[in-house]
Amino acid sequence: MTVLRVGIVGCGEVTQIIHLPALRQLPGQFAVTALCDVSSTVLEGVAADLPEAAIYSDYRQLVVDANVDVVLVANPHAYHTNVALAALEAGKDVFIEKPMSMTFSEADALAAAESRSGKTVQVGYMRRYAGAFVEAVERIKNDRENIRFARVQDFIGQNRIIIDDTSRVVRGSDIPEDAISEHSRLSEERLFEAIGTNDPILSRAYGLLLGLSSHDISAMRELLGMPQRVLHAAVRQGGLYITATFDYGHFVCEFVTGIDQIARFDTYLEVYGEKSVTRIDYDTPYVRNVPARLSVTEANGTAGVRQIVSFPSRLDSFVVEWRAFHGHLTTGSKPKTTIADARQDLEVFAEIMDYLKERQTAKITNVAS
Repeated sequence: MTVLRVGIVGCGEVTQIIHLPALRQLPGQFAVTALCDVSSTVLEGVAADLPEAAIYSDYRQLVVDANVDVVLVANPHAYHTNVALAALEAGKDVFIEKPMSMTFSEADALAAAESRSGKTVQVGYMRRYAGAFVEAVERIKNDRENIRFARVQDFIGQNRIIIDDTSRVVRGSDIPEDAISEHSRLSEERLFEAIGTNDPILSRAYGLLLGLSSHDISAMRELLGMPQRVLHAAVRQGGLYITATFDYGHFVCEFVTGIDQIARFDTYLEVYGEKSVTRIDYDTPYVRNVPARLSVTEANGTAGVRQIVSFPSRLDSFVVEWRAFHGHLTTGSKPKTTIADARQDLEVFAEIMDYLKERQTAKITNVAS
């Protein structure tokens, strides 16, 4: 089996807790050969366990390393497109963490670069690779016309509450000031391009959609298809709580999300049919090998109910998606989480933000009058 050499850009908590253990679990398929981070503390701490890996403080040096076949893009959102474009330009395949990009122009630039390079980009939507989710898609895909209602919910405690209690993470306070300033500038530029305003509440809401909610909306799209339109959306608590209602024609899907201080994941997708209810529950990805669970509730005789809760494997969904990526690269097949697929998340987010902006404008107008 071909061993692909991985260069990692961004060595923070996601890389340390999730990606590196997943790659170590696949030694016949991947080997980490290069690392890059702007924090020398983080870079040196992670490299201590990977003495064979080259280390870089500039991603532009990593992507041209001849000992790198695949680039994992796991640095801050605002840089995802820059790094992925540089990697494609250098002839590397790319595994890019969600969100793939912040704006449509970035997504379109990535699609063009992938086409020119002939390389493959896979977007890191690990929830869609979970065994329970795959089984749910199979259950529902030929029966969507009988769906009566759907709900997508994602309430979580701040990640650090769970991480600090369960993992050792190397963090650095030595990021250069110019790098911090550049990140702030680029983030603000991309946010304004995406939503057309500097409003802090709407900017925070869009950031939540890009981060946490990209998992939810991406999974919703595969399970139910693209919604026809946004019927309603609201934002509260300074942008940290969002609700939306999606029109699917013969049914609606309610979406709710928010971040609090409780160390748990209250995260699921639930689909109501006439004779059964299908639900996928997720737990935190920061505790590895906790499987998503599929629950099916259906009639049991004329007046009874039967519920089956299952999962097909404890294999971590990050391992599953990395293994799938290897298969695509070695066989020439295409992943389901492509650039074009991820761009559809931006379409949904844009419609939510347009609705929120219209409501905000109407509220200001009413107050003024």
